[in-house]
Amino acid sequence: MIEELLPDGVHAAEVVGDDPTAYLLPEEHAAVERAVERRRKQYTQARTCARRALAALGLPEQPILRGPKREPLWPNGIVGSITHCEGYCAAAVADRAGIRSVGIDAEIHDVLPPGVQRMVAVPAEQEWLAGAGDGLHWDRVLFSAKESVYKAWFPITGAWLGFQDAELTFDREGGFRARILIEPPVVDGYRVDGFTGRYLVRDGLVLTSVVVPG
Repeated sequence: MIEELLPDGVHAAEVVGDDPTAYLLPEEHAAVERAVERRRKQYTQARTCARRALAALGLPEQPILRGPKREPLWPNGIVGSITHCEGYCAAAVADRAGIRSVGIDAEIHDVLPPGVQRMVAVPAEQEWLAGAGDGLHWDRVLFSAKESVYKAWFPITGAWLGFQDAELTFDREGGFRARILIEPPVVDGYRVDGFTGRYLVRDGLVLTSVVVPG
């Protein structure tokens, strides 16, 4: 499913449900050695997806370790993103020569817990959510899209971006735009002031993506 949201040049792998063939490389075990079984399973399947996605780029099997902000550390010259939720995980990767950054996110398609919407949505988004209708849990779509925005933002800027630091607008054809509300940095001549993304709601899941061209 996630590949439907990604352009040419971005390779993805996903697992729906459980994959009994998923495994960790020795270097990857340390990240979850004290985690509960559910967390270990998610981590194992997500890392397996990441290695499968890298294989689609022609890269050899290698561990995907974790950085100081819990971000995946990709091989030199590669950008990517990993996501997981209950019953689903995926990874997407691309060559940095053609793609500047990738962010993907997956969520269960359900209403956000009480109080979370106000933490996530800026006033303009709250007003839109109040009248969005059409049976989708748009608050969850918004949450997921902002997660994808952050995952695309961080590798470019190395900086935090809060939920209230971006304002999103959606169309009904599966697209969204994000406007950065804080002072946008300029990185390598690129003013990081907004992103475009895509979303998909299917089979009880919300999937979102942001891909920044090189």
